[in-house]
Amino acid sequence: MSRTSKAALTGGSSARAWRGALVAVVAAFAVMTAVGAAGLACAGAADLPGGAFPRVVAAVVVMAAGGSVEVSGGAGFLADADASLSVLPLSVSVAGALSAGYLFLRPLRNRAVASHRELLSRAGRLVLLWLLALALTALLARQSFGISTDDSPIGEIGELLDSAPTVGFRADLPATLLSGLLWILGLLLVCLLVSRRAPLPAGLVRFHTAVRPAAFATVALLLAYVVLGLGVGLVVAATRGHAAQTLAVVLLGLPNLAWPALTLGFGGAWEGRAEGPFGLPAPHVLDQVLRGADVSVVDVASLAERDPRAWWLVAVAAVLLPGAGVLAAVRSPAGVRPWQHALHLGVALALGTLAVCLLARVQAQFGLSLLGIGDVDGLGGTVRLTPVLWRTVGLALLWGAAAGFLGALLARPLHRRGLVEEPLPDRSGRSGRPPL
Repeated sequence: MSRTSKAALTGGSSARAWRGALVAVVAAFAVMTAVGAAGLACAGAADLPGGAFPRVVAAVVVMAAGGSVEVSGGAGFLADADASLSVLPLSVSVAGALSAGYLFLRPLRNRAVASHRELLSRAGRLVLLWLLALALTALLARQSFGISTDDSPIGEIGELLDSAPTVGFRADLPATLLSGLLWILGLLLVCLLVSRRAPLPAGLVRFHTAVRPAAFATVALLLAYVVLGLGVGLVVAATRGHAAQTLAVVLLGLPNLAWPALTLGFGGAWEGRAEGPFGLPAPHVLDQVLRGADVSVVDVASLAERDPRAWWLVAVAAVLLPGAGVLAAVRSPAGVRPWQHALHLGVALALGTLAVCLLARVQAQFGLSLLGIGDVDGLGGTVRLTPVLWRTVGLALLWGAAAGFLGALLARPLHRRGLVEEPLPDRSGRSGRPPL
């Protein structure tokens, strides 16, 4: 091949790679925008004054894509605001991650090996365009709102001095780009870990058997909980009333509830507190537990004290965890031993649970203090839900190992990858392929 034809081929391949990365980024942000807008519309945000709805949607997309949004407020010299918000709208995040991950892997399918340079080049293009789209979205994510104070003292004084309380938000661009970079790199790493068809560099192929089946089973388990949660949410929306509020939770924060439910099912625990007019929108029993006198521990036992149906979380985990073990075993070569399955799935589930603990945490606080004296009644609140990390991740390791061992035993009668029938001898006595 001539030098000119090689250059033309390389240029065409590079152009296709850039086009593929652009399609992946645009599709992911379009999906996140659509899901976020639908959830916010169900929550009533479409009626916000001043044409703020697109900016609120942009803020949700920024948070879902790994960005950082700051909350601020005050009432001139009359009052100061103490506000913070740390929560990921994981329904929006999952929608964008599935879109970007699928389109990133699609050109790489059906290949056994790829060079480090090719994988880094494809990932670099996607990361660069992702950060550019995130930065543009972050520039749109800023707005201020007035707060209704009813008959509170700050409201009466504010009317006299024309200094009404306000609260606003804006994306922190440097923090957004840094955390967004970690988010997209983590997504691409997970994509390469779970995909059986995506190529790996030659030096990493030997880790395929130990890593990919267990990683795929863990991700499938997390997505199964999301699907179950979606079914429950749709049933609740259709039968219990408050359909719009329920759909808002489904479209914005379904994994924020479904994934902690998985950890509670195998014995994990969370702790937190809710006070003031704000709280978790669903389920109601969780909000009740968090409104104790002090920091409350959330586990199956504390939930079951108020609603015995919480024990169903244990039953669901008891079914789906061995199912993940079977899935990992079926996707592994037949020569992998049960104790190896136990080790692989135990580590994978522990790492997946650690990711859930970091992603599903909720911490929100807002308060207005009048002239630095004290908080204004009715305008402050706190919601906090964080994992009991060592208990939850430790139990995930143990139950993942048990599920991996049991799944390997249950998968023995099933068709296994790598299981080849012994060739039958032909008429001449030489071995040949088995007859069809």
